[in-house]
Amino acid sequence: MLELFASPETWIALMTLIALEIVLGIDNIVFISVLVGNLPSQERERARRLGIGLALIMRLCLLFALSWLIGLVTPLLTLFGNEISGRDLILIGGGLFLLAKSTHEIHDSLEVIEDDSRNVVHASFGAVIAQIGVIDMVFSLDSVITAIGLVDHIAIMVAAILVSMLVMLVLARPIGQFVEANPTFKMLALAFLILIGSTLVAEGLDFHVPRGYIYFSMAFSVVVELLNMVARSAKKKKAVQLNRVIRPALGSVDS
Repeated sequence: MLELFASPETWIALMTLIALEIVLGIDNIVFISVLVGNLPSQERERARRLGIGLALIMRLCLLFALSWLIGLVTPLLTLFGNEISGRDLILIGGGLFLLAKSTHEIHDSLEVIEDDSRNVVHASFGAVIAQIGVIDMVFSLDSVITAIGLVDHIAIMVAAILVSMLVMLVLARPIGQFVEANPTFKMLALAFLILIGSTLVAEGLDFHVPRGYIYFSMAFSVVVELLNMVARSAKKKKAVQLNRVIRPALGSVDS
């Protein structure tokens, strides 16, 4: 084992895999950040840590179940002329879940509440963790398949996944706070999740979209939004507020 890590090639492979795992983990962090924002503030950090812990456990379990993972690529049925395997079904299901959840979150964020007082309804802790667990499974599958395709040694895979999970744990809170404090970034994050969901469905149907295009689009959108934030700051304008409350005008008479 020690001889393995004495080789320069091992360290190059390890650093490359860590970088890829961190990039792939950003999708996971964005989804967790959006979901924990629906919880009361005192429960968010616990949910965030538990969500990342579940992601780590799932990744390690998949690594040590390689025979089962390899069996997932065996075709189960044919759909639209494409052979669909167990892995494809997981990707399609996860993608559809992301599309539905992101659309629902956008609707809730922009919905106008006609009420005299703002009653904030928080999601339940168990429901949020269950949703995080579902999507952790999808992202973990993608992460582990990437690791298996890049290196041959389980020890390197485990080390890369552990390091990337530690980085995710450190980044999750600041990213979540930033997304929650900037409503336009929350909309952008939800749009990213719709893009990722569509990509997962396409991958499940054997339409392969190079990930570089996806991440370039996301990075370009983030840069544009950062420029908008700078412009708003220069003009001393506030960002748009989501989930507005309309209050009746004074002296208005109900019909």
